Amino acid sequence: MTTSIAQDILQEVFGYPRFRGAQQTVIDHVIANGDALVLMPTGGGKSLCYQIPAIARFRQGLGTCIVISPLIALMHDQVGALDIAGVNAAFLNSSQNAAESRYVEQQLLQGQLVLLYVAPERLTTPRFLAILEALHEKRQLSVFAIDEAHCVSQWGHDFRPEYRSLSLLAERFAGVPRIALTATADSITRADIIERLQLEQAHCFISSFDRPNIRYHVASKTEARKQLLHFLRTEHVDDAGIVYCQSRKKVEETALWLTQEGFHALPYHAGLDIKNRTLHQNRFLREDSLIIVATIAFGMGIDKPNVRFVAHLDLPKNIESYYQETGRAGRDGDNANAWMTYGLQDVVNQRRMIDESVGSEAFKQSLRGKLDALLALAEATDCRRVRLLQYFDEASAACGNCDNCLNPPAIWDASVAAQQLLSCIYRIEKHSNLSFGAGHLIDVLRGKLNDKVQQFGHGSLSTFGIGATLSEQQWRSILRQLVATGAVRVDATAFNTLKLTESARGILKGEVPIHLRAEHKASGKKTTVKNVTARSNLDDDSVDCLKTLKAWRSATAAKNNLPAYLIFHDSTLTALAETMPQSLKELSAIAGIGIKKLEAYGADLLQILQV
Repeated sequence: MTTSIAQDILQEVFGYPRFRGAQQTVIDHVIANGDALVLMPTGGGKSLCYQIPAIARFRQGLGTCIVISPLIALMHDQVGALDIAGVNAAFLNSSQNAAESRYVEQQLLQGQLVLLYVAPERLTTPRFLAILEALHEKRQLSVFAIDEAHCVSQWGHDFRPEYRSLSLLAERFAGVPRIALTATADSITRADIIERLQLEQAHCFISSFDRPNIRYHVASKTEARKQLLHFLRTEHVDDAGIVYCQSRKKVEETALWLTQEGFHALPYHAGLDIKNRTLHQNRFLREDSLIIVATIAFGMGIDKPNVRFVAHLDLPKNIESYYQETGRAGRDGDNANAWMTYGLQDVVNQRRMIDESVGSEAFKQSLRGKLDALLALAEATDCRRVRLLQYFDEASAACGNCDNCLNPPAIWDASVAAQQLLSCIYRIEKHSNLSFGAGHLIDVLRGKLNDKVQQFGHGSLSTFGIGATLSEQQWRSILRQLVATGAVRVDATAFNTLKLTESARGILKGEVPIHLRAEHKASGKKTTVKNVTARSNLDDDSVDCLKTLKAWRSATAAKNNLPAYLIFHDSTLTALAETMPQSLKELSAIAGIGIKKLEAYGADLLQILQV
């Protein structure tokens, strides 16, 4: 019974002929009053997992679905998309004045809203809780949907304390089904979500974390700007994308530099005033060929489907952050790139932030473990996708579409070099009763008798010059990989000096062989991510038609103050240009055109498509 209801809504409202993956099973479960925890990758269609049950239960007279979301921008876009699809939805957040908020509350109390989006801070106010209590008494709360549910867990990558209060949903609104959704949660985080939200009896739906359309590439950092510029100019000229940096200062400098290099780039970070942050985000959502340079303050809830690349100029905190941030590319299913460059200083910075963070030693140790997992992914010599999915307890085979699969790195037995480096750290400290940094260590290894080496008498050490056959870049690579594996510790509290760890002992004794990635220059082989037009094999007339459709979409979106993709996705416009439907009935067969959109835009489309 519920399957046909859900299928009808999918086709009628959203214009899609079939569900993807586990969507239908989740939706049927929630329509039937079941609680659920849903893990589904970014771009996997999580929002439909609560929107369709909300519509179905509203039609059954069961009231409004309350969606808890942490982001104002996401609320605006979701409500805008639902409105275009003919679903009465609204939001309550700090962007509204008192009169606007009262009007929404009145709609809610009168049973006019199918979905209402609220922030967790708003949900827990006495005023709003009183409204929810009144609705609950009348059995007019259909579903609670908790989006970005990983925010509830202190073990997750984006913990938000205000999410902890959401345990009251189970305590105060018994009988109302709850669905918690996230794209990123390892087993520890999942267990914490279940405990904090009291979802012990909920069914857990875990979809594949694989995003096969994303190509993962990690490069050791040499000249990061030149590396990024080469990546953009060879693969992503005129594409929309995101560049992540660790600091606000670096965001500003990188955005300015990209602009000077001829790209359309804007900065985004928490230090910008709200007016400029909102302006930059809205421009990114509404414009093609725009690059946002951002800290992690940007991204969660960004639904722009045609982001063709995500680049990291600095190392993220953990695999969950990396997965979620890279997952903002290619949400439309088309090819996209996840590119990252990192070096020793990135490792030092991340370890320092963990050591200086607030929390118990157990919590810090958990963060260190997560960072170590990311470093293992960055230094991997086998398939990166296998490593990434393995972190989320998902088995897979080599993908053939990451840098390691496409251009397998050379591996060399670095056991002797590792012993030389570790021995040099040991002898320098023993000789001087002091620790030194990477630059000085490499000078000693390579036999450079500069002023500092002479000052401390390190030219007399037995390790002086034993590594002269290797370049500075090679030694930095070896050191970076030994730091990543935990054999060397960088003391950020003492000018980034180097210390041996207990695990260095086995390497020095020859008990633990060391095989490392050999540094090499990029092959120069171009792996361009093709655009949607090229992949669809459109002829010249169809390409012209697609351009006309996109121009019409842009104008329509601007008139309604909405991102263009909320009118129609690129895939829908491409299908129109390929098939050239000539009637409303033929238009209705195109994926992404529901009844409301057919009524609103059908005549315009037929005028463009007439042959």
